[in-house]
Amino acid sequence: MSTETDIRERFWADLSASPFLMVGLQGSQKHHLPMTAQLDPSANHCFWFYTAKDNRLAPGGPAMAQFAAKDHDLFACIDGTLTPETDPAIIDRYWSKQVEAWYPQGRNDPNLLMLRFDLNTAEIWRADLSIKGVFKMMFGGDVRSEMKGKHAEVSL
Repeated sequence: MSTETDIRERFWADLSASPFLMVGLQGSQKHHLPMTAQLDPSANHCFWFYTAKDNRLAPGGPAMAQFAAKDHDLFACIDGTLTPETDPAIIDRYWSKQVEAWYPQGRNDPNLLMLRFDLNTAEIWRADLSIKGVFKMMFGGDVRSEMKGKHAEVSL
């Protein structure tokens, strides 16, 4: 059985392995966008996104992000707030050739915007079944007991 701590740690490990999320502003009718999170192992209360000043996320505010681990054995819905990150040291810390490819004028592109996603809460589901659970599911057996303890609502 998993504890909230186990589920939270698994979330951070899976997000580090595949930092791609769908992000949208709460209350907006616009679709969420795929974004790549810039993660700091010592900052488990936020992460960052490079974007453009004309992006639909640029206004910031209350936001939601959805995450699916690359093996599809963990899913999360994350509540937080997007705010512009203006600290040049943070903007420079995560700058890379992959990021630069999106900005024609590089680090000094006038349309460059970094957003910080301050994390509030998350609802996380683990979907990894044991071998016994996989066989149950293949043959129409009840796997609900297998999933107990693999879901948590956590503060991040």
